[in-house]
Amino acid sequence: MTDRTAPTAHPISAIMAERWSPRAFDEARAVSEAELASLLEAARWAASCFNEQPWVFCVARRDANPAEFATLLSCLSENNQGWATRAGALVFGLARQSFAANGNANVMANYDLGQAVAQLALQATAMGLVTHQMRGFDVEKSRVALNVPAGTEPMVAIAIGHRAEASILPEALAAREVAPRARKPPAEFVRLGGF
Repeated sequence: MTDRTAPTAHPISAIMAERWSPRAFDEARAVSEAELASLLEAARWAASCFNEQPWVFCVARRDANPAEFATLLSCLSENNQGWATRAGALVFGLARQSFAANGNANVMANYDLGQAVAQLALQATAMGLVTHQMRGFDVEKSRVALNVPAGTEPMVAIAIGHRAEASILPEALAAREVAPRARKPPAEFVRLGGF
C-alpha cells in the first residue's frame, strides 16, 4: 500500500504523521471488542473543561452487532454509506451540552468531544487501525435512531477498521485516497502575539 505519512515541515510524533482518514476499509478484517475498548479508553482520558467528560459514544461492530451497525450506517449520507459499510466498526460521538452538577451550559462540550475523538484516532493509528471522521450524516435521523436525550448533540460519526487498497473504491474516491497529502503552511494560520 502507498505510504501515507504526512510530509511535515517540522518534526512531530510518528503517530501524528501517520494518522489520516482513508475510505478504503478491509471488510474481511473485524475490529475486535478489545481493540474498540482500547480506542474508547484513549478517548476517556482526554482533557475536558472542569473534567466534565461531556462525550457519549454510540458504538457498533459490524461482525458482532450487525443490526446496530446497520442502524448507525443508515444515518450516514448516501455517499458515506457507500464506503463506510466496509468498516469494522462505526461510532457516533455526541456531546452533552450542559454541566451535570448545575445544569449550566457547557460551551466547551463540543471542543472536549473533539479532543476525545482526536485521542481515539491517534490510538487507532498506534494500533494499526484507521479511522475516518465525518459530519456527513442526518442529525435528526441519528437523534431518533440512537434515542438521543434532550441536551445531547450528535456531532461526529467515525468509521474504524483496517486499511484496504484504494482500488476497492469508486474511481473518484480512489484518486483522493492516493493523492498527495497537503496542509496549509504554518505561516497561514500562526499569528505571533495576535492578528
